[in-house]
Amino acid sequence: MRLLQEHKIDFIDPSELLRPETSFADKCLSKFRDYTIDAADPLKERVRLTYRQMHLNQTVDFVKNRHKKWLKFNALRATVREALEKLNYLVDESDPDIDLPNIVHAFQAAERAREEFPQFDWLHLTALVHDLGKIMAFYDEPQWAVVGDTFPVGCAWSDSIVYRKHSFQGNPDADNPQYNSKYGMYWPQCGIDNLLMSWGHDEYMYQVLKHNKTKLPDIACKIIRFHSFYPWHTGGDYQHLATTEDEETKKWVLIFNRYDLYTKSEKVPDVDALWPYYQNLIDKYLPGVLEF
Repeated sequence: MRLLQEHKIDFIDPSELLRPETSFADKCLSKFRDYTIDAADPLKERVRLTYRQMHLNQTVDFVKNRHKKWLKFNALRATVREALEKLNYLVDESDPDIDLPNIVHAFQAAERAREEFPQFDWLHLTALVHDLGKIMAFYDEPQWAVVGDTFPVGCAWSDSIVYRKHSFQGNPDADNPQYNSKYGMYWPQCGIDNLLMSWGHDEYMYQVLKHNKTKLPDIACKIIRFHSFYPWHTGGDYQHLATTEDEETKKWVLIFNRYDLYTKSEKVPDVDALWPYYQNLIDKYLPGVLEF
């Protein structure tokens, strides 16, 4: 029996995004993911320029090239803790919500998942490692190919992609009839698992988990693979490529987004105090030295 059938899950009411009260963070929920353009605001301009480079350069050929490079898994060997501690030195250039090292966000998300669903220890670890693929940024991968929202390459770009109106200008796939139509190189209801996603930390970490034979459930791996696919799970786009089975993945991604998005704040968790609990989960689901 599926987990969603075994345990009653209360979903976020979308209308909460319009209410002044806060449920998950130190600010109104509607203030998250603010991608308004303001050239005088250094943070907003950094985010816009990161997406501009992403949307200009993420093509089918580029993504296939990244697969060939990174899926050799020869960048480094490290434990989960060692990899997470590298994130102390990474600030996500695509994130309009917070300007803190990524390891802080990892523990914020994990602790929120633990608070809401203490019985799902796999979900706690999923939240802790969901951004671990950003380690690519330390190995000469530009942040526009590491961070930010993801989208399928090889078909028309959807309207709900952030900065969609202007940021894809100059991307060569726009002029390729194999890739610029509604279905592009796909077919109706092909399933999101069969999409070639823009290259970033989501796809990379999913592949790292599978390569290292994680004991996390498959739904945990799918959460990580698609957690930044906002045009699908939040924008409602690409349904012509999805299957009914993909709705199960979407449900869990939306649950996970409570922890990924709405826990971002300036409150820094006591990482040292939390390590023993999470090390036990690492030993259970993703032990030893991993190949990245």
